[in-house]
Amino acid sequence: MKNATAPSIDTADLVARARDLVPALRARAAQAEQECRVPAETIRDFQDAGLFRILQPKAWGGYEMDPETFYAVQMTLAEGCMSSAWVYGVVAVHNWQLALFDPQAQADVWGENPATLISSSYMPKAQVTPVDGGYRISGRWGFSSGVDHCDWVFLGGLVPAADGKGPPDYRTFLVPRADFTVLPVWDTLGLRGTGSHDVIVENAFVPAYRSHRSKDGFAATSPGLKLNDAPLFTLPFGQIFVRAVSSSSIGALQGALNDFRDYATNKVSSNDFSRTADDPSAQLIAAETAAAIDEMKMTLFRNFGVLMDQAKAGQPFDLDQRLLFRFQSGQIVDRCAQLISRLFYACGAQGVYRSSPIARAFVDIHTGRTHVANNPDKVGRNFGGVLFGAANSDTFI
Repeated sequence: MKNATAPSIDTADLVARARDLVPALRARAAQAEQECRVPAETIRDFQDAGLFRILQPKAWGGYEMDPETFYAVQMTLAEGCMSSAWVYGVVAVHNWQLALFDPQAQADVWGENPATLISSSYMPKAQVTPVDGGYRISGRWGFSSGVDHCDWVFLGGLVPAADGKGPPDYRTFLVPRADFTVLPVWDTLGLRGTGSHDVIVENAFVPAYRSHRSKDGFAATSPGLKLNDAPLFTLPFGQIFVRAVSSSSIGALQGALNDFRDYATNKVSSNDFSRTADDPSAQLIAAETAAAIDEMKMTLFRNFGVLMDQAKAGQPFDLDQRLLFRFQSGQIVDRCAQLISRLFYACGAQGVYRSSPIARAFVDIHTGRTHVANNPDKVGRNFGGVLFGAANSDTFI
């Protein structure tokens, strides 16, 4: 085990490092779109800045910091390139999830190199056969963001009940690069740089200790807690992951607002020679977008402040509260999509060119809205039903 001690570092320093990377991310955004992958230089920049270590356990040289720092960094990166921030979010959050696995699984991944990265696809696509010591799995999974840069992958699957009668057990299987192939199918309208390709596994053996039960994540009974006992790792996985796929939209919207302010200040109409910045409608759109960004960030930080206070006190996480927080995350990208649409329209015909950073934010945010975790309808209906006395039907909270 690499029981390295991470250097002393604080949130302001890490956010400043992320801020310093924004110009480079903006400069590489077109390359990421063209190649359908985040450039290797960007991953190296994230590694060199220590950004992947924020949620990583201290036992493996990580910073083991509160989630607020992680999401603040992700939102900052998204001001430069949402695809890069998306890959950062979903890959870096896996360092938190691996901490929940059996310590031997952690050693398999980080024993030689604690900077090793993991991608994922949680779709329950695995064809699972229980065998001595573990499982045989096969299948094809989609949407594995950043997989080109990762040596391991988390893959979802359902394990049949031992008695053949009960409900299946959802597990995440940890699979090494040697046991999966990447099918480069990612050719999309937005978030092209995420390189969210398909993953194929054919009859790979996965030791039992390299699987993690969703039920353990929900109940904070994961085997990794024997090694990583910090309050951070008792947080519900459903709360951590969904924010990793919604928060980059907030940062991308902030970047678009920054660009819109510059555009509106310098753009003069060819019809009446007025500046866009003097248009009352443009002024209102800018004000409402800035206020919404502030509100969404404050809610994000408030929610994780509440969860971390409860985790540190050893208090149980209230079901209604978890449902509320989950719904608030699900609403994020929908709100951002509506706001970026208004900014996009306010740019007029000049905003439709592919070179426009506002156009890029427009397609990226709308693409992010299609992620299942960013659809507020299902989680909202469930939350509303619970408020009216119905039973909760969602375990991913």
